Amino acid sequence: MSSGTAKSRWPYLLEASGLPILLVLMCFFFSVLPETSASFASIDNIRITLGAQSALIVIAMAALIPLICQEYDFSVGATAGLGAVFAASAMAAGAPIIVAIAIAIVLGLVVGLVNGFLVTTAGVNSVVTTLGTATLIAGVVALKTESKSIVSGIPASLTDFISGELFGIPRGFYIAIIVTVGVWYLLRQTPWGRYLSAIGDNRQAARLLGANVKRRLLSVYLISGALAGAAGILLIGDTGTASPQIGPGYTLPAIAAAFLSVAAVQPGRFNVWGTLIAILFLGVLNSGLYLAGTNPYVNDFANGGALIIGVGLASLLGRNRSQQA
Repeated sequence: MSSGTAKSRWPYLLEASGLPILLVLMCFFFSVLPETSASFASIDNIRITLGAQSALIVIAMAALIPLICQEYDFSVGATAGLGAVFAASAMAAGAPIIVAIAIAIVLGLVVGLVNGFLVTTAGVNSVVTTLGTATLIAGVVALKTESKSIVSGIPASLTDFISGELFGIPRGFYIAIIVTVGVWYLLRQTPWGRYLSAIGDNRQAARLLGANVKRRLLSVYLISGALAGAAGILLIGDTGTASPQIGPGYTLPAIAAAFLSVAAVQPGRFNVWGTLIAILFLGVLNSGLYLAGTNPYVNDFANGGALIIGVGLASLLGRNRSQQA
């Protein structure tokens, strides 16, 4: 490698490693901060922090897939809540766990089908479509639950499996990592994923290359919905309940993490591993702030600020990438 090439690689490497370095520095900061030093680096806090990210990781992967082709899904959190409520209700009525899982995934597919149809066939903007879908889902969930949490009838075997530990880490986190690897494989190692990247870079050029853009976008929303619905099972397993309010609260941090991915691993591009690092970054930040005794609204500031920064970075790095191309 020539010295000129090596020099040109340094800005890219700094961008790619910036967020991971910040994650490490933040872990160090909370480990030595007097208010959090006694508890932040403890095994219990590490276990709780990683376990709490399990559902969020899967929901973020659901949000990431549409972003690859410059589309949006703001219904991912609501869809996870929908899957959780209906799956929990089915188990409370005596349905086997496998049936409850199937219900959550099928409901996610239905939401994805509605979103995909409205975006690809009706031509409705994806932001408007998915925000509207999320609002409709909130109404369906409220009607189903009468705005009450489902707290009984959920099999202990489900919660024990997901919340139970393997090598000191909740199994739900391992499930989320397996899903992450699967999404990475789809996006990076298959023609389907490469077509999505082509659509995101230049939709007209992708059509000229032979991509059926409408069909690809429909598949994007189907997979996004299925993942979000499946995440509802992790929500049940983590808490042992199904709250009608819990799902929508995951939308903002999931989308923030997906946008922040442009600042890690593959600068200027939405990517799987950058999203995972961003989730861990937000999880560590929220955990540290909580242990430091800050008011809950500070976490809202942190998540909202992360989304703004992520959108700004996506715009800036994407523009730089286009100029370089």
